[in-house]
Amino acid sequence: MPGVALFAAEETVLTAMLEGWELQQRSRMLSGLTIERRLLTVRRFVSFTNDYPWRWTPGDVEAWTAEMVSAGLAHSTVRNYQMAVALFCGYLSDARYQWHEVCERHFGDVPVQIFHEWNTVIHRTDYEGRPGNRPLSRDELQAFFDYCDQRVGQVRARGRKGWLATFRDAALFKTIYAWGLRRREAAKLEIVDWSANAAAPEFGRYGALAVRYGKAMRGSPPRRRTVLTTMGWAAEALAEWVEEVRPLYDATGTALWPTERRAVVGTDAISRRFSEYRDAIGLDRNLGPHCLRHSFATHLLEDGFDHLFVQQQLGHSWGSTTAIYTSVGADYKNRALRQALDRAFHPETLNRD
Repeated sequence: MPGVALFAAEETVLTAMLEGWELQQRSRMLSGLTIERRLLTVRRFVSFTNDYPWRWTPGDVEAWTAEMVSAGLAHSTVRNYQMAVALFCGYLSDARYQWHEVCERHFGDVPVQIFHEWNTVIHRTDYEGRPGNRPLSRDELQAFFDYCDQRVGQVRARGRKGWLATFRDAALFKTIYAWGLRRREAAKLEIVDWSANAAAPEFGRYGALAVRYGKAMRGSPPRRRTVLTTMGWAAEALAEWVEEVRPLYDATGTALWPTERRAVVGTDAISRRFSEYRDAIGLDRNLGPHCLRHSFATHLLEDGFDHLFVQQQLGHSWGSTTAIYTSVGADYKNRALRQALDRAFHPETLNRD
């Protein structure tokens, strides 16, 4: 109330600001985890400035950003941190919440928006994830799979025992790509995880994959999802492995990727073999197996699949996460532009046989 002095006024008002912003975000039905992370970021900024929001300046933003960059934080991470504090400043400077009146009365100063176009991170590139995770072009992907198949032929022609392992690894990499899997998800697969999809009978018993070891939220068990088969060639390659080649291992269990010692292929082995093949064909040495999952998402979008479908295939809770995974190529963009222009200016061409 006006005229009433607050005990520990700065801390009391700051706490009330954070609680009010939390309620505002909850009213927008944002996830609890998103809200928690944003609040934590704001508290970090408070700690960095050692000051209160009504005394923050654009210079604080620039000093904070410089520290994050020097600490090696990713471009996209810095932008997300900036966005969280900018949203908080936007809330405080909105006259509808009357924080300017509270701060003027108690501190003789008011909160303002300290983030602007000259001190915030921009979208630097089409792809902002880790360089080693960027999607492969279709030509790069074809070269990689061609080399996988070539290795099988070479080892088998020499009469070497390891041809089963090279066939297994070729099938494994194709599976990671064609169903958009993480290394651990792929390594944990079993034969029983595959089932038919009545909506796509052409894929036989490999129409859907039950992923049982998806990436877990903090403190939660592995997340499960079902990935629908979208690539017929991959279903054929998997069927050949499961029904013709895998039985030669004399494996007694249900693991999809057994070894000669009756163990299962691990994530480190997947990374080592990927690196070997990557280097052999001259791909960027930063690339790791996870780039196959990013390629899956990008190529589905380029092929016209709905963004929500791709998001569900990947098991993402939020579309913004899927956006980090995708970077459509120039050819796709040009085709999309041409189609849009034809619809707008040459509709008669769309009716031609």
